[in-house]
Amino acid sequence: MPTVTLDKKTVLKLLGKKVSDEILKDRIPMLGTDLESISDTEIVVEIFPNRPDMLSEEGFARALSSFMDIKPGFVKYEIKKENSKVTVKNLPKTWPYAVCVIVRGLKLDDNKLRSIIQLQEKLGVTLLRKRKKGGIGLYPMDKITLPINFTSRPKEKIQFRPLEGKTIMKVNDILVNHPTGREYAHIISGWKNYPIFVDSSDVIMSMPPIINSHDVGKVTKDTKDVFVEATGTDLNILKIALNIMITTLADMGGTIYSLEMDYGTEKFRFPDFTPRKIKLDKNYIERLLGIELNDSKIKELLGNMGIGYKKGNALVPVYRADILHQIDIVEDIAVAYGYENFDEEIPKVATIASESKGTILERKIAEVMTGFGMLECKNYHITSDETLTTKMNVEKQQLIKPENPANIEYNTLRNNILPGLMKILSENTHNEYPQKLFETGDVIHFDKTSTTQTKENAHMSCVIADVNSDFSTIKAILESTLKSLDVKFSLKKAKHSSYIDGRIAEIKINGKNAGYVGEINPQVLNNWNLEIPVLAYEIDLSNL
Repeated sequence: MPTVTLDKKTVLKLLGKKVSDEILKDRIPMLGTDLESISDTEIVVEIFPNRPDMLSEEGFARALSSFMDIKPGFVKYEIKKENSKVTVKNLPKTWPYAVCVIVRGLKLDDNKLRSIIQLQEKLGVTLLRKRKKGGIGLYPMDKITLPINFTSRPKEKIQFRPLEGKTIMKVNDILVNHPTGREYAHIISGWKNYPIFVDSSDVIMSMPPIINSHDVGKVTKDTKDVFVEATGTDLNILKIALNIMITTLADMGGTIYSLEMDYGTEKFRFPDFTPRKIKLDKNYIERLLGIELNDSKIKELLGNMGIGYKKGNALVPVYRADILHQIDIVEDIAVAYGYENFDEEIPKVATIASESKGTILERKIAEVMTGFGMLECKNYHITSDETLTTKMNVEKQQLIKPENPANIEYNTLRNNILPGLMKILSENTHNEYPQKLFETGDVIHFDKTSTTQTKENAHMSCVIADVNSDFSTIKAILESTLKSLDVKFSLKKAKHSSYIDGRIAEIKINGKNAGYVGEINPQVLNNWNLEIPVLAYEIDLSNL
């Protein structure tokens, strides 16, 4: 969880009320953050990952002032219209999205600059996953000329002076010799073209997600108007991240101006601060919390969390990334009500806890695999159909998909664990080899006999990426693992499109197919941009 150091004077000024340290020490932890320390000049807090909107003095004070009933209710921000656009075209499939906005009328000082830089860095680490999901950039408007283009070029045609750099540098020099370039070079490794922002004078503003230009991409205390952008892999996440940034700038005194985003086949204006509506079921809320509520009380409690309420609907601000479902609203109501105000009750049920057989099996497998020098991983149960089929060189299957997936990266429930481990290998080509990974967890298949037409099975998978290993290596690990679990098995010659013919075997347990072991097909390695042999196996544990 990110720890942020907030300027105490700024926070208290934004609260608009003199508050003692004793009250701050009492209220801040009850808002859902870990208070580490309060001094005469600083407030140090650990912000939970679900509240990135609180990573700045402005966002933190906004949430705290609502919670303490100083400035409760839904905060409205004015948006004016900028008569210009940003063209988004010819970008790598791995980095296709951008949203941009202009904020004018800022009066910056050292504290505000520090707050902006801290928010930019913390959003990059948390919400944008160390820039793997995206990055944020700010540029002084007096250094650039509208309209702006977000496009890509071969690295041979890109050169500029990177932020805090001394001279104009080519792409390879930036990625090798500049500290920021070295830190994030792995993100764009293998790309043929690199994304860049250029203004109407063809001046290179930045090379996302690596670094801004020093000449036109450095904000100072003298900067009054800024162009702000977020680029990356997930348009929804980028909108949330930039909404957090620009509402912070608005709280600093800036005025927000929207821009037209021109994707060619699609155009839209950004930002749009229309709140998301979530229909509330009062009986559901009362049943979960064990308290009685009426509409006026619900409105009051939601107002203490900065959320609006109208005609049975919660109005969620665009910067609240944590609210996805009605249960998240229930949690906010509980926080506003005060956990200290709930009556403690002892359950009227007496039980004796113990590990399930499945948990015991997974623990024993983990003990064995770590003994082989393997690193345990845990992937999401939801992934993409491309990950499960196309990249694994298998034919389209009957997959289980959510009705309304948020994006194409998470649109399918996994039916195997191996593709997730291959994805991890593809994201860690910048790390040293060998890489040895394993995972145990549930997968989901169709089952017509079930009321839900689905069935969950426990699987276990292992991968080894190493030039000095072969089929006998992975076969020995498989045999040692199953023998240590006292499982009788056999191996049978087989074929599978994810593996190399002649270097694959079917795993039989209790006479049934339980999985495969072998060396991954070069086509699959190419699909994952891997240049090193990979050995793997996956076992269905349901028969054990």
